Amino acid sequence: MNDEKLIQELTLKAQQWLGEGYDEETKAQVKAMIEADDKTELIESFYKDLEFGTGGLRGIMGPGSNRMNIYTVGAATQGLANYINEAFKELPERKVIVGHDVRNNSRLFAETVANIFSANGIKVYLFEGPRPTPEVSYGIRLLGCQSGVNITASHNPKEYNGYKAYWDDGAQVVSPHDVNIISYVNKIKDVSEIKFDGNPDLIEIVGKELDDKYIEDIYKLSLSPEVNARHSDLKIVYTPIHGVGRYIIPRSIERWGFKNIIHVPEQDVMSGDFPTVESPNPENAPTMQMAIDKATETQADIALASDPDADRISVVFKNNKGKYELVNGNQIQIIFHYYLLTRNRELGNLKGDEYIVKTIVTSETIKRMADKLGVKMFDCYTGFKWIATVMREMEGKGRYLGGGEESYGFLPETFARDKDAVSSIPLMCEIAAWAKDKGMTMNEMLIDLYLNYGYSKERGISVVRKGKSGAEEIVAMMKNFRENPQKEIAGSPVVTIKDFQKLEELDVKTGKVTKLEMPTTSNVLQYYTEDGTKVSIRPSGTEPKIKFYIEVHDKLESAEQYDAKNDWAEAKIDTICQDLGIAD
Repeated sequence: MNDEKLIQELTLKAQQWLGEGYDEETKAQVKAMIEADDKTELIESFYKDLEFGTGGLRGIMGPGSNRMNIYTVGAATQGLANYINEAFKELPERKVIVGHDVRNNSRLFAETVANIFSANGIKVYLFEGPRPTPEVSYGIRLLGCQSGVNITASHNPKEYNGYKAYWDDGAQVVSPHDVNIISYVNKIKDVSEIKFDGNPDLIEIVGKELDDKYIEDIYKLSLSPEVNARHSDLKIVYTPIHGVGRYIIPRSIERWGFKNIIHVPEQDVMSGDFPTVESPNPENAPTMQMAIDKATETQADIALASDPDADRISVVFKNNKGKYELVNGNQIQIIFHYYLLTRNRELGNLKGDEYIVKTIVTSETIKRMADKLGVKMFDCYTGFKWIATVMREMEGKGRYLGGGEESYGFLPETFARDKDAVSSIPLMCEIAAWAKDKGMTMNEMLIDLYLNYGYSKERGISVVRKGKSGAEEIVAMMKNFRENPQKEIAGSPVVTIKDFQKLEELDVKTGKVTKLEMPTTSNVLQYYTEDGTKVSIRPSGTEPKIKFYIEVHDKLESAEQYDAKNDWAEAKIDTICQDLGIAD
């Protein structure tokens, strides 16, 4: 399709947004797009409809079918409401909980969602103000809701917002409800079908009482309260990065017995503009710089952050050279699992039915730990809905210890079913206290576990490709990696290729193909080499990027070798990046 024909089609599509049912501000903005000489904004806003995927919606805010606004949010909610009323028609009352983060327009979108649900006869619990994403999951289970929605774009840049939909178990929706909801959402073809006028009698505001119960349930997860008491003066730097963790996470830390919380005042300001950072993603070192500076200034034991909706965490502690350093997402997972496995063993709590969960792109060191201690480990796809699926299937069959993914998300409890910084951050504080109680720093504890379970180094790389052309380029990149697979990586032959889109595992040497046992297909490709290197490749489901996950392994003979081993691993990963043709 040539550009002229595309612009003609999109102009006709945009003109529908000038009709009845749309507010005057939206009409004026759409009219300006249509009349502008540069049609870039028109194309980007209307070249497709913002898709309601299996996790909900996420996109740049603004007018248009490919943007987050009250109309795309409204259509999603109307479709979801229709499905809830059908799926739970036998219930005398159907209930949902609605939350939101601090982003611009989040309150507007949350109130829009609440109004639409109530207009469809559904009881709504609406949070009084910004709350963590995991608290919405918790509220669904606590209040007996059939569904829930949180308005958030997690750690995306400030231009974005999103819509996360949950089901009655507190987890994001999976089959068959995911495809059914998408079908119902896609049936909403006109703005006139959306019931925007809410019923105030069906909307109940919730807040403090639910917060208090949540914090108390989180405190019950503590495995070492006596250790925490001995180290109540542990120096803890915490920043919410302008997000919803500002009030609830310090309360949660204090409930675990820690009194010395050091704030980053500039980042305590709750703001959807995220004024002190370019991007509010705690995975990025520049985002964590103010916390690192505060830790250096105060000589803190540990520095921690939550992302804007308080589901992901970031961790900083001193390295061997005494410099505060951002810990990568895989190391966070390794530390959590190491503590939970080791501490439960110390307490005599490992009875043989325990299990942990990780995603397929997360470090294999976790499996080594679980195997050595006789604890079952499940591998699942990226996304906490898959971890929650394992938890649901294992109810009554085993005891969940914890689960997480390398993208800085961990869940140590069963009363919520999404990654949770409100519980993970005090748990990480407890781990720091436990290590200190044993005469170790966090870095020394990390080295010790590598000595016991084998050394690994991981690096995640995201290649960003924005807009329509970028999306097409990402598709082409995945196609090329499948059709022209790597024969060797950093000098080591590729011995296994796993393609989760085909659900096939190829033994490169023999040519034997076996079926991968997974609940569904996923656009993920993995290479395994003879020397234990693992490379995973997948497009992001929420951002315009393709992700590469690189993991190398070796033995660590002594603590003195640690820095040299890190240098070796970084150099090897650089070589792997060159072999894959990607820039870090």
